[in-house]
Amino acid sequence: MAKFGTHIQEAYDELLHKVTWPTWDELQQTTVIVLVSLILITVLIFGMDIASDKVLTLIYSLLR
Repeated sequence: MAKFGTHIQEAYDELLHKVTWPTWDELQQTTVIVLVSLILITVLIFGMDIASDKVLTLIYSLLR
């Protein structure tokens, strides 16, 4: 149990003194990048879904 307590103390010390946390400006910039990427990927997947629906509808209508 002592090893676990030592591990927690060392992890806490590392988070406070060794980790480089981003500045507020860096955090805002990366958040904007993530949101823009998320929107672009969502639009891309939505477009692929619509296109595959149209292609499959065309194929099924030709096979009837």
